Amino acid sequence: MNRAPDQIRGCSRPPVIPSEVEESLDLVWKIRDVSTALDMTNEIKHTMETFDVAIVGGGPAGSSCAAFCALAGLRTLVLERERFPREKVCGDCLNPSCWPVLERLGLTQRVWDLTHSKLTSVEFIAIDGHKIIVDFPTAEDCELSIKRSLFDDLLLKRACDLGVHVREETTVTALKHSNSEKTCSHGPVARPVLCAPQESGYNVFQPGWKIETNSGESFLARVLVGADGRNSTVARLRNLLPRPARERVALQAHIPLPRNFGKRIVLQFLREGYSGQAPVNETELNLCLVGSAPTISRLRQWAQRHFEIPADQPWRTITPITRAPVPCANENLLFIGDAARVVEPFTGEGIYYALRSGELAAGVIAKIISGKNRQFALREFVRASAEMYRGRLWINRLARAAVLSPRIGSLFVRAARINPSTLKLLTTRIVRSSPVG
Repeated sequence: MNRAPDQIRGCSRPPVIPSEVEESLDLVWKIRDVSTALDMTNEIKHTMETFDVAIVGGGPAGSSCAAFCALAGLRTLVLERERFPREKVCGDCLNPSCWPVLERLGLTQRVWDLTHSKLTSVEFIAIDGHKIIVDFPTAEDCELSIKRSLFDDLLLKRACDLGVHVREETTVTALKHSNSEKTCSHGPVARPVLCAPQESGYNVFQPGWKIETNSGESFLARVLVGADGRNSTVARLRNLLPRPARERVALQAHIPLPRNFGKRIVLQFLREGYSGQAPVNETELNLCLVGSAPTISRLRQWAQRHFEIPADQPWRTITPITRAPVPCANENLLFIGDAARVVEPFTGEGIYYALRSGELAAGVIAKIISGKNRQFALREFVRASAEMYRGRLWINRLARAAVLSPRIGSLFVRAARINPSTLKLLTTRIVRSSPVG
């Protein structure tokens, strides 16, 4: 299938292979047994564009990684399955920790210029109706809610402005690694960095990855990044995707904003699960429902009664809500955002993890491409990624417990009414603005 010009964002420079790269390729292929499964010499030289890094997924994780890679001078490709702008199942919230990353991307004012709602508090509601309210910071580094169709499109356009090559409506169908056969759903497994051989650097050009797509185009990249969400195609093709825990289902819709709703987030625990609610502008409410498979239809009926929405209201849905993490560093394959670790989609945390993990990945990729010690850089990435989540995942555990054992969430709220300092401290850990991103 030929690509229409309006489906391609970014630069359109023809592929150029420097002479020193050609010499390295000649050396690589002279010492290689061409009877093995992968021989990409002709494809590299004649048909495929070559990139320093290819990123699968153009959401906040992929776009931020691409933008930071471009700022570091790397030739960068993004492959995105959908066409932007598009909506996404999400709580639509940017917590203050996002602002330092957005500032480094040069996007702070452009985010403020998007249609949004400035949030002032979060209200926890127990099953029995007991409530507790925690106020948010109200300065410039405050909590905002913005529709993902607007926010994600802005990030991807920023990557394009910086020279990133973007292919929308493009699905990765196969991956080839320079040391492996063609991979499919039962292909070779990439080795995590902790069991990879020690190397002093990455100075010799290595073909790395060949990426095949549904459009018929193929690309070559030295480093591959999976930023394609909880059901990551990259992880599946590399046999790294954990078995999903299909214990819960999430529904999300934008509905008319109820009168006098205010500028608050509501996390409401119900017998069937929980609901997250946040205004995204002056007329719309982001309504999220999370329940188990047997209870989700009753949650939807509750929403229809509570918010007076029609029975034929369209809903977006996702599953699984949680799964085991994927190792974030696998030699020259990295995972970021929900592709690496899935968090609750409606707690206001996911976009920060996506932006920051994208920035961290770009930093390690720049070091690898420039010839720095690869293993040291990857270990630093693993450490920084773990540190990013430290002390912040409590609300994800609470939200999961609220669905599997709804009374636990309500008991937590009732206890917090007696001693609110604990809940306020935990909430502050999420909505604080981190000086390091």
